[in-house]
Amino acid sequence: MTINLADYPLLKTIDTPDDLRMLNQDQLSQVSNELRSYLLNSVSKSSGHFASGLGTIELTVALHFVYKTPFDHLIWDVGHQAYPHKILTGRRDQLHTIRQKDGLHPFPWREESEYDVLSVGHSSTSISAALGLAVAAEKENQDRKVVAVIGDGAMTAGMAFEALNHAGDIHKDMLVILNDNEMSISENVGALNNHLAKMLSGSFYTGIREGGKKILNNLPPIKELASRAEEHLKGMVVPSTFFEELGFNYIGPIDGHDVNGLVDTIRNMRGLKGPQILHIATKKGKGYEAAEQDPIKYHAVPKFNPAETALPKSQASLPTYSAIFGDWLCKMASEDKKLMAITPAMREGSGMVEFSQKFPDQYFDVAIAEQHAVTYAAGLAIGGQNPVVAIYSSFLQRGYDQLIHDIAIQNLPVLFAIDRAGIVGADGPTHQGSFDLSFMRCIPNLVIMAPADERECQLMLTTGHKLDKPAAVRYPRGSGTGAQLPLVDETIEVGKGLVKREGKNIAILSFGTLLLEAERAADALDTSLVDMRFVKPLDEALITEMAQSHDVIVTIEDNAIAGGAGSGVNEFVLSQGLAIKVLNIGLPDQFIKHGTQAEIHQELGLDCEGFVNKINAFLA
Repeated sequence: MTINLADYPLLKTIDTPDDLRMLNQDQLSQVSNELRSYLLNSVSKSSGHFASGLGTIELTVALHFVYKTPFDHLIWDVGHQAYPHKILTGRRDQLHTIRQKDGLHPFPWREESEYDVLSVGHSSTSISAALGLAVAAEKENQDRKVVAVIGDGAMTAGMAFEALNHAGDIHKDMLVILNDNEMSISENVGALNNHLAKMLSGSFYTGIREGGKKILNNLPPIKELASRAEEHLKGMVVPSTFFEELGFNYIGPIDGHDVNGLVDTIRNMRGLKGPQILHIATKKGKGYEAAEQDPIKYHAVPKFNPAETALPKSQASLPTYSAIFGDWLCKMASEDKKLMAITPAMREGSGMVEFSQKFPDQYFDVAIAEQHAVTYAAGLAIGGQNPVVAIYSSFLQRGYDQLIHDIAIQNLPVLFAIDRAGIVGADGPTHQGSFDLSFMRCIPNLVIMAPADERECQLMLTTGHKLDKPAAVRYPRGSGTGAQLPLVDETIEVGKGLVKREGKNIAILSFGTLLLEAERAADALDTSLVDMRFVKPLDEALITEMAQSHDVIVTIEDNAIAGGAGSGVNEFVLSQGLAIKVLNIGLPDQFIKHGTQAEIHQELGLDCEGFVNKINAFLA
């Protein structure tokens, strides 16, 4: 894919932020316009995260213009909004490869560029890391500056407030930019706040403010009166002084799409001492009307025609596992008024839109707060409700302590519907669901199920929902196989696998949705095939039977081999002294890079051909 750089006279000259800083400030508006146009043209042809980046164009330009990156440290929270940052930091001509195998990483990534200070993907890590860097910069004593950009919902996570509390306490020099893309500022209010921010961040005001504190320090009554007067004055024209109560100097809100106003304010704030908050108001999807009107739909996009008013419809003919879960949730809630569904800000991704509309009193979006989501479910369960926690595999990692401490130890009947398990694809290492079987399998009281298709998925969801103990059903991103769904109240016997094919010498034990490829391999090699279904408890009787009637057992799973379902089989075989060779096939002991699911499965040998090759090599 090529884009004619002749259409971007200023942007084509910017290979690094040093080139940007060679321009005059009055040229930055044109740079911003060209950058927005380039982002639109590139992502529409390649797919990727979209609306967030459109909202941070002017901020990105201003930050790289004012700060001496990469010497100064710039940290982007989550990273959805960092495409403009990649364009300005030497990766303009590679942007069309983003999220594709061997292409640019979807988020800021340390291995990719010296301008990417922190590798990210999950939300709310920026302030903690920035504070650590600020402490290190102080000890380094080279006047290195540190900036964290947080927004796009990331301020809803407790980790962000833990970091703010610590930063305000130790009072190190750092700037946190709160990118608020929910607030709309009218022209007049925006102009007033921009003027105020410039004044409050300027040297005259800050000099008086700091000097006044020193003079009044020994006169507590006068100091308190002055402080209250300042709070009252600022409270008339800015939001609450919450951040200042945490120890931050708060400036804003200002218009995040006024690049010159941003430059003036950020330049002033660059020299301020102590922790600073700059609150900017932006519009997600800014500059592309369809994305402005529906920023959720345009958060991440497929390839599309910018001239058309709608994104292309999915070509998938089969429902996704997320949709299967959402449909089951609605059906089960109509029968069970005590069903309470919880999501940590993943309503759309987890297939819960219809449920949230039909059953608003049974639906809870707790924001980006996975720890709270799990313990909230514990409280609901103790109170006699039937909670279902819908959560991505990689996000459950953030609620692991709560899963153990608040759910499993107390043996509470909470169902975890774990989406995006196994290889997820284009979002890379931070989002691959590589570890859930491994980190859950060691937890007592927890029933763990891995469906092979959407029929089993619904059966397991109902089974788990009706168990009087903790249960987890893990299923992948993407479409099912077309299997016929059962009745919503049908269940299966816990801990029982199914023999799908009888063959010779080798028994393949498949856990999860790699069963279809395992069936093809079993046909090719004339082996037995078992759909294990349960990772915990294992069907020990069936494993014993396979071990006694075959020479080799092969375990297959879309999870890390280390500690996974196959490891459970190994442990049982050893504990029983069974004379059987075992081959474990799954994800290797490494973080899995980005690419399509099919590309990664093929590369890692997790398809029919790969299974056959691995088994033959083991037997050689």
